Amino acid sequence: MIPSYRECRTAEADIGMSFYLSDINGTGGRLKKIPEDFIVKEISDRPEPAVDGRFVIAEVTSRNWETNRLVRLMSRGLGISREKIGFGGTKDKRAVTTQLMSFECRMGLMGRITLKDVEIGNAYTARRGIQIGDLKGNSFTIRVRECDVPESDIPGILDGVSSAVTAAGGFPNYFGVQRFGVVRPITHKVGEFIIRGDLEGAVRCYVSDPALYEDESAANVRRSLSEEDDWSSILKDMPDSLSYEKIMVEHIVSNPGDWMGAIGKLPKNLQMMFVHAYQSYLFNRMLSERMRRGLPLNSPVLGDVVIPLDADRIPQHESPVVTTKNNIDLIAKKITSGRAFVTITLFGSEGRISEGEMGEIEGSVIGSEGISEKDFIVPGLPHCSSKGSRREVLCPVADLSHRVAEGGYEMSFSLPKGNYATCLLREYMKSDMDKY
Repeated sequence: MIPSYRECRTAEADIGMSFYLSDINGTGGRLKKIPEDFIVKEISDRPEPAVDGRFVIAEVTSRNWETNRLVRLMSRGLGISREKIGFGGTKDKRAVTTQLMSFECRMGLMGRITLKDVEIGNAYTARRGIQIGDLKGNSFTIRVRECDVPESDIPGILDGVSSAVTAAGGFPNYFGVQRFGVVRPITHKVGEFIIRGDLEGAVRCYVSDPALYEDESAANVRRSLSEEDDWSSILKDMPDSLSYEKIMVEHIVSNPGDWMGAIGKLPKNLQMMFVHAYQSYLFNRMLSERMRRGLPLNSPVLGDVVIPLDADRIPQHESPVVTTKNNIDLIAKKITSGRAFVTITLFGSEGRISEGEMGEIEGSVIGSEGISEKDFIVPGLPHCSSKGSRREVLCPVADLSHRVAEGGYEMSFSLPKGNYATCLLREYMKSDMDKY
């Protein structure tokens, strides 16, 4: 039977998220009315303790902190480079998050971190630090408020969507709105400017493109930056919320025309995020086209590239298998048992295209953008270059549960690393993009 997926008619479609798995009407509602509505705890392998280790490993619990800003202020308090603070993944700002971080400094310096709504605990020393991707997954407890349906309708919707997700073995593994920017979804646009070699366009897009849901002071500054070339006169009016934009503007004021240098002033992980976001946008479009054609997410078709999981349920991206007539039945069994997943390309300088119908889809999206592998090698900005990879079309969910709460409901679940809780919640809510 050909699957039938529900079309998305919100602004999410603009970032490639054009379908839902479940055809059940959503509850509506919103996330993150207060940070405590979105609680995230990392699932990590801790580095081995070592008395002579040069890294301090600690649990950092923060409330309403953007990861890059938190790292910048912690490094300032410790008197060390921000590059000497390691973390496994960036977290949502409007949330309460607990994650492992590493600090290349003496244990005695940790008391210098005195930031509001930041707690540091369970510190010890180790011989290695924490790096991006150095985690297994995340567990979530999320509250949905201000639902659009009567409270009596909520249990049936939750049960229906949960049954659909369970039957499919997961939900469509889109890159969620956080990848692109909830308030100002332009990260992928910056990345596109970069891979097309238009670094001036990338800087101008980042600092001056308008936002849908931004406060008036920031919006006014962006309008001034877009209308005037005398950026030096605008510097004094830039609010603290535009900290990275200010770094770039200061560099251009001091070094007119050095657009590459302005991008290079940003944290390395933020530089990486631009091109990764563009790759994510392409992936979302490819996944949506697979769904539009009614192709399954939880079983293979000829030409699909499938990634097996290891004993710890970590995808083995170095061991892809192409689905053929000879192995399709075996691969289907592995996918059904949760030991393998169909994937789509994250197109880059070494991107591998699928075969068969999925290959046609990937090729058509890449062709419509007029890009090639070489565009993802960015001279002078190595952190903006990307080899590419593959991503699973379906995200599995563990420990899924829900309960009705006053004015809404609460969801609890765990996801593997690199996946988006909001992409599961959108199946239940089906709200406008700004509600996530």
